[in-house]
Amino acid sequence: MRHARPEDLTPLAPVLDRLRRIPALTEKKPGTFYRGSKAFLHFHVDPAGLFADVRPGAAWERLPVDTAAQQRVLLDVVAQATRPRG
Repeated sequence: MRHARPEDLTPLAPVLDRLRRIPALTEKKPGTFYRGSKAFLHFHVDPAGLFADVRPGAAWERLPVDTAAQQRVLLDVVAQATRPRG
């Protein structure tokens, strides 16, 4: 499993667009997002498909992101983790 290159992320363009609109996230390089000073989300590719490593809490979680349903799960996890606490 290797980190996804920019060309690997083409199928995720709509997901990346949504992630880029989240104020709590900063994209340090294509497909690599930080929340504050901590790495928060990046993507991997392997023969089984595309995966997102996301850190909504203390530990990393690996989520498949090949299908629209899987991408919605990722966006839901990110939205919940970045929701302002009030």
